[in-house]
Amino acid sequence: MDVNELLKNLDRLHTTELGNERIRRNCQIQDQDVVAWCRTNIESVQATITRKGKNWYAAAAGCLITINASSYTIITAHRLKEKKN
Repeated sequence: MDVNELLKNLDRLHTTELGNERIRRNCQIQDQDVVAWCRTNIESVQATITRKGKNWYAAAAGCLITINASSYTIITAHRLKEKKN
């Protein structure tokens, strides 16, 4: 899968009202636009983007963002667990 496909379609990113609340709660986002926050993190050089089945997964800023590959709907995002040595 070509990661550029997601990056070329960042302007199509959107979420639902429930998705907005879920992402805000899970990633502890306060006064920011959730879609803009996700877009910024997805296009950052630190982001690791993969596609599995019907979804894109972008790991960035300590969170894993899940995006539907056909509609570009941000489904959810949640904090990544820290690895213990």
